[in-house]
Amino acid sequence: MESKPRYWLDSSRNVTWLYRGLWIICSLLVAVDLVVHRHEEFGFATLFGFHAWYGFLSCVALVLIAKRLRRVLMRDEDYYER
Repeated sequence: MESKPRYWLDSSRNVTWLYRGLWIICSLLVAVDLVVHRHEEFGFATLFGFHAWYGFLSCVALVLIAKRLRRVLMRDEDYYER
């Protein structure tokens, strides 16, 4: 019997390391917001963590819009066979 190849994300240990690594990187990037002085056009953009929240909420909005758009653009399975 032929065995399937194992990839690096098949191991739960590697997934855990990746997940924790992403949390650490994101936390460090938000912490950099404490020491970097930005010259912003708008006052609300100088709030702590604004860019992180803006990016997160934009990503969530894109996913929700894509779910709605799928209903509009979805075709039957045999669409190209007709």
